[in-house]
Amino acid sequence: MVLGFQFSFHSPPLNPVTKKAQRVPIFNPIDRHGRVFFFSWTGFMVAFWAWYTFPPLLTHTIKHSLHLTPAQVANSNIISLLATLLVRLISGWACDRYGPRLVFAFILLLGAIPIGLAPTITNVTGLYVIRFFIGILGGSFVPCQVWTTAWFDKNVVGTANAVAGGWGNAGGGVTYFVMPAVFDSLVRNWGMSDGKAWRVTFVVPLICLLVVGLALVLVCEDMPTGRWRDRNQGVEVPVVIDGVDLKSGSGAETPMTTTTKMDEEKGSKSVSDTESTTRPDVEKGEVVSAGPSNTTTIPSVTTILLSPQTLFHILTYACSFGSELAINSVLSSYFLSVAPSSLSQTSAANYAAIFGFLNFITRPLGGLASDYLFSFFGGSSPCSSPSSSSLSPSSPEAKPKALWARKLLITTCTLLTGTFLLLLGLLRPSSLGTAIGLVILAAIFIEAGNGANFGLIPFVHPERNGVVSGVTGAGGNLGGVAFALVFRFVGGHGMKGGYEKAIWIVGIINLVVAVVGVGIKPVPVAGMGSTKKEGGRRWFW
Repeated sequence: MVLGFQFSFHSPPLNPVTKKAQRVPIFNPIDRHGRVFFFSWTGFMVAFWAWYTFPPLLTHTIKHSLHLTPAQVANSNIISLLATLLVRLISGWACDRYGPRLVFAFILLLGAIPIGLAPTITNVTGLYVIRFFIGILGGSFVPCQVWTTAWFDKNVVGTANAVAGGWGNAGGGVTYFVMPAVFDSLVRNWGMSDGKAWRVTFVVPLICLLVVGLALVLVCEDMPTGRWRDRNQGVEVPVVIDGVDLKSGSGAETPMTTTTKMDEEKGSKSVSDTESTTRPDVEKGEVVSAGPSNTTTIPSVTTILLSPQTLFHILTYACSFGSELAINSVLSSYFLSVAPSSLSQTSAANYAAIFGFLNFITRPLGGLASDYLFSFFGGSSPCSSPSSSSLSPSSPEAKPKALWARKLLITTCTLLTGTFLLLLGLLRPSSLGTAIGLVILAAIFIEAGNGANFGLIPFVHPERNGVVSGVTGAGGNLGGVAFALVFRFVGGHGMKGGYEKAIWIVGIINLVVAVVGVGIKPVPVAGMGSTKKEGGRRWFW
């Protein structure tokens, strides 16, 4: 059973070398791995909620308060994604340099400033400026994913990333539920005018941002092995040959440890063939490198950015997360256009909240499926040792199959996303129930695709995981901007049938990307278990 080896209520088993957790302790914030996981998804949820504070009230209340046109509302949705695009590009590099925890906290505390200034908006220019800087919060996704990757081992990294990202993405549902509820309470119970009440609602996400941002600084750690800046220093590696502890020469059953100094800048000491076959399986780019991985040259940022694997993740995440961002911005307005006589601003927002709340289940399912397929096709599992299977996790035959399984899951989700968006756009449902049903079907594969993407990313260029995560996250925002432009200019801001036309255009783009990406290998050939030295990299079939 997948859940049997993925989740734990207690302290999880650890990789003896990297100290990474081999299960995800989602119900144990007391354990340090569980605490990091808790603040990973909580921080991203609060950030996503604050990032999308405007759309639930923008369709009617804020629009009328600031005297906005439909085009200006659409423009503000586009502007809110631009800063996120820039921050995600920078935050990947910053995570590799300063560590994801501090970058995460910095983004939350910095993003709290424009949230606190939102009540001062009096015109459309102020709206554009504030929404641009609030977009900083969307960049929190990158340190969230890099942080969980640093704390969870490769057999559950897909699940950890997907659950943290999915529960964080659910902030898009939280905002559609909480913001109208707080607004209605202030108007009905406190007697505030609409113009004052929508401004006061921003106090709630502001407080949450400050509390979580400070918690990241005060009660969390950089890595399971210590501080981020010390990650390349020596660690104690268990080395036992034929049951004999090399340090003491005894035959004790409990493995003792011997310290091997690793210095990536000067080159590492060679490890004997016997030792390399008995040491725990460690991915390149982790705290400890040994054997062949020590001599691997870390590729340049340019090489990483231009590799087909990175481009594949940028494009597929642009489709999945980009679709989510663009649709989440207009969903309340779309439902109002389907049933204008039966929906109020609050009821339309509540229906729109379904899209975001599905992230609690659907994005984690993408990561769970990715980890399950990886294990099923020969990847490592905490419940079995390499010797217990006919296919060793590191064998040339097993690992490519496991990685291909992760990659094809992403392609399948992208294909089904495009299919359901195409149906939603072409059918143009006049029934609210039909519209909601098709949106839910599309959302399942949009959000599962998000989770599946970050199940494979840690394997692509592990030496530069922050860079790959950063540019992929930026790709999601780039897709969001592109699709928001489709909604803006196709006519979704007021023209009859405009939303539906924009939706089927987005669906076609998803289908094209799914087909184009089929032939790209999941990772460069050097990471596919190949033992042959080749003059050039083989990227495709």
